Amino acid sequence: MTAQAATTPTPVKTNGVDVDYVMGVIDQVKGNADIAKFQFRASNKWIDGGHNRSTVKEFYGACKEDDSRTEPFIMEADEPPILAGNDKAPNPVEFVLHGLASCLTTTLAYHAAVRGIEIGSISSELEGDLDLRGFLGLSDEVRKGYHHVRVTMKVKSDAPADQLRELAMFSPVYDMISNSLPVELTIRKA
Repeated sequence: MTAQAATTPTPVKTNGVDVDYVMGVIDQVKGNADIAKFQFRASNKWIDGGHNRSTVKEFYGACKEDDSRTEPFIMEADEPPILAGNDKAPNPVEFVLHGLASCLTTTLAYHAAVRGIEIGSISSELEGDLDLRGFLGLSDEVRKGYHHVRVTMKVKSDAPADQLRELAMFSPVYDMISNSLPVELTIRKA
């Protein structure tokens, strides 16, 4: 008989989520609510016209500055030609749809995993209705941003659609978009 080296067990994953790890995080947060406080950051520089670039790297979470990212994520935004842009990247309101879709998807996958609900696939289609009269300052009665967003998610799972919808609605981005939140805007002269 040969001696076997001790090995670390491979995490069991549901929907690609390490449920034991997530449950450990939940237990830590229950013991210390400060662990739950996060601050995400982005910086942005204007390039030309509607074209600008955001950089995302550091953030604060679990009671400390996170330094796990060695390289920043770079995201660009522009406008399509019909809105006087050069179409070098999605426009900001399209990024909002991406943020909503990706957060709903991640939230659903994680919450389902923790509850032992298997997900075979998730896809979504989003539409956001916007009236430019608000953005252009032509009407005080028209909202500047989206006045209606529709999300249709197709989920392959044995769980009922109502239960999956409830789980997806834990999404932080869904909360931000569907509820008002304060945004402080300060402009300093360069």
